[in-house]
Amino acid sequence: MVTSKQPRVSAKGLKVLHAFVDAGNRELSGADIAERTAILSGTLYPILIRFKSAGWLKDRWEDDEPVELGRPKRRYYRLTAAGQAAYRQNLPTAVPKGGLAWA
Repeated sequence: MVTSKQPRVSAKGLKVLHAFVDAGNRELSGADIAERTAILSGTLYPILIRFKSAGWLKDRWEDDEPVELGRPKRRYYRLTAAGQAAYRQNLPTAVPKGGLAWA
């Protein structure tokens, strides 16, 4: 379900969007995003839920069965065109030459 209300983008939310932009057009699992952003799951997954509800992310479950994988299925996320636009709209106006510096 996509809501018309756009979520507020915090510094951590911007880090999440940046992880997708930095990855190109690749899908990322929650673990991939956590590794790229150093955001803990208790903060990360609510951000992913808000962005998915806003239509900024699409998701899908891994196709293979957990028995075949030897682990639980992963959910993969992909940045949508609306998510890319949200990233651009929320970038700081002055980005240092070396890129974004995260606190």
